[in-house]
Amino acid sequence: MKIDDIILSEYGKASSIPAPVNQMMTDFAVGYRDGYDINLGVGYVNESTIPRLQIQTACVAVLANPQKYRASLNYGGAQGSPNLIQSIKRYHIDNRIGGIIEDTFSSRDVVIGANGATSLLESIAHVLPTGIVITADPMYYIYCNDLERKGFTVITIPEDKEGLQTDLLKSKLEELGSAKSAIQVLYVVTVNNPTCTILSNNRKRKLIEIVTELSHEVGRKIPIIFDNAYSELVHDDTVEPLESASRNDQLGIVYELGTLSKILAPGLRIGYLIGPKGAFLNSIIQRTSDIGFSAPLINQEIASYLLDNGIESQIEKVNIGYRQKAEQVKLWIDELIGDNVQSCSGGSAGFYFYLTLTNTRTDSNSDFFKFLTRTTGYEDIDGSMNNPHPKVIYIPGEYCVHPHGEMVDLGKRQLRISYGYEELPQIHSALKYMKDAINSI
Repeated sequence: MKIDDIILSEYGKASSIPAPVNQMMTDFAVGYRDGYDINLGVGYVNESTIPRLQIQTACVAVLANPQKYRASLNYGGAQGSPNLIQSIKRYHIDNRIGGIIEDTFSSRDVVIGANGATSLLESIAHVLPTGIVITADPMYYIYCNDLERKGFTVITIPEDKEGLQTDLLKSKLEELGSAKSAIQVLYVVTVNNPTCTILSNNRKRKLIEIVTELSHEVGRKIPIIFDNAYSELVHDDTVEPLESASRNDQLGIVYELGTLSKILAPGLRIGYLIGPKGAFLNSIIQRTSDIGFSAPLINQEIASYLLDNGIESQIEKVNIGYRQKAEQVKLWIDELIGDNVQSCSGGSAGFYFYLTLTNTRTDSNSDFFKFLTRTTGYEDIDGSMNNPHPKVIYIPGEYCVHPHGEMVDLGKRQLRISYGYEELPQIHSALKYMKDAINSI
């Protein structure tokens, strides 16, 4: 008798096929040659920004003080380490992050994720009913792809230089009509990934106004999630200081997602959610408990120690480093491929540039992509089969724009490059290879 394969849920079926970026990065990693191939696609932080000695010191200090850092090598609670929660509150209050004051936390609380900020996003998708999610276009493709695998409908609104365009959002809500009742959440990355466009304070306030009005219209609170993953990496001092969205939240619908990955170390896996106390936040805590409590307690206590001891100088060091790299990489973009660049965003925050090329396709079937991945089939370009010429990986814009949105055609000429992980000489070489690729087409 024939035995059928394991029955999968709809999510399981969708997950059994790797997402395009997942597949691309996996394929590249298999043959990646350190110091030779160049990875501008990976979103890793720069290794030199990770404070190894401070982390080592913090670990010793935590283990040496079991009275304060109780049972740090044991299980932790689902909400997170009380020490870390207090450190996060104190850090925001003392540094007036976004204008947050002590009174902010009288009605709000902090939840630590099980495995970085992404685990909190995943939990949000679990505790909300499936329906419509509204976000910017280009979108944070990793989370949006996950949402669609879980059965949500993602609707994207094109951004401009201030972020998600609120006039287009209003038009979309009118177009939806009664279907707007299916909207479950708005998700906005304040320093957008992939474009590194900074959401302006004015645009942030307008978004909150629109979602507040929408909540009244449909008769229930619709949460708006502001993902602040890169908000502390605004390294351009000409940019207006970013406000916390909580300052304009009268209805209790604003939730702000933070992470220590970009300013300390991704390996600590510390992400946190600040939001109004209540059933929604409680459901996130229970979800965290269900999947194995919060992040490893020793990591949380180390993070707490670091936030309490010199975090300001660490953030300053990180931002100085990224600022210097951003300025140099932008000069090289202009010098090497500037004549072929229609538009360029980024360089003021985070560690990405997002380029739109004038007449050159960048999608995974394009000659540009094949040249850089050495898959053209021509040995003078690819190199020998046993020793290919240096490969360069980037994130094609086709993966960053919604496949049913308004930017599909434009996305085929776009790409995201990271100046975070690789050092400047490798980035310079990669841009020269991009120039060669454009000239060869």
